[in-house]
Amino acid sequence: MTTPRISFEFFPPQSLDASFRLWDTVRELAPLDPSFVSVTYGAGGTTRDLTHEAVGTIHRNYGLNVAAHLTCVEASREETLEIARGYAKQGVREIVALRGDAPKGAERFTPHPEGFANSLELIEALAGEGFDIRVGAYPEPHPDAADTAADVAWLKRKVDAGATSAITQFFFEPDTFFRFRDACEKAGIDVPIIPGILPIENWDGVKRFARRCGTQVPAWLDDAYAKAKRDDREDLLSTALCTELCSELIDGGVEDLHFYTLNKPALTRVVAHALGITPQIQLRDVA
Repeated sequence: MTTPRISFEFFPPQSLDASFRLWDTVRELAPLDPSFVSVTYGAGGTTRDLTHEAVGTIHRNYGLNVAAHLTCVEASREETLEIARGYAKQGVREIVALRGDAPKGAERFTPHPEGFANSLELIEALAGEGFDIRVGAYPEPHPDAADTAADVAWLKRKVDAGATSAITQFFFEPDTFFRFRDACEKAGIDVPIIPGILPIENWDGVKRFARRCGTQVPAWLDDAYAKAKRDDREDLLSTALCTELCSELIDGGVEDLHFYTLNKPALTRVVAHALGITPQIQLRDVA
């Protein structure tokens, strides 16, 4: 089995305890030599300053290639571009450009009167600023999309606007990704499409998350976790399932995997080790 390139997603802390968790997670996963790490941006732009601070600290203190999430929500065009230019001043040249979720309490995304109307406008503007732009992709229909064909067509427009790679929403079965990848190739999308992997730390929480973002939960998986919970073997099942999913993706030609860590490094680290990825010891660590 070919050893894949890996990357990680973190989210910015909103409390002292959460801050310790983030830095512990970065410290544990950084030695696995990720090709990049991303830092999320809260719904409605709620973590804007925290995201900016986390991006700068990770880039500066750990020397990692950081892709900062940036959305269109509740900010003017100039405010959004000023955030991006602030990243550039820190040496961060990658952006994960997203439309963003509606602010808390709102049912649908509504553009700021002076803001970007959608992710296409944001991508075009960031491309004009010289950023390397990653975008989201949806192997199963986005809640606001009619079907997968509509998602593929929208992804093609994002690539045409300047996106250089895409990271998918998480999914549970490899064929879900392979079908989407085939549809993207047929549509002429020629940028890397990186599967997003969610190690399952808490099955009930993952099911709630899946319902919100339109990810289908296979019945066999729900049954497997019900049995594992009775036998107190949930961690073992999560490790086996995540490793098997990654292995099947690699066997199908996937070269990159993006792990949604939820700032919990243990399961991601174990799966990475099972895939043949081991910590890289830097000379400065042993000098």
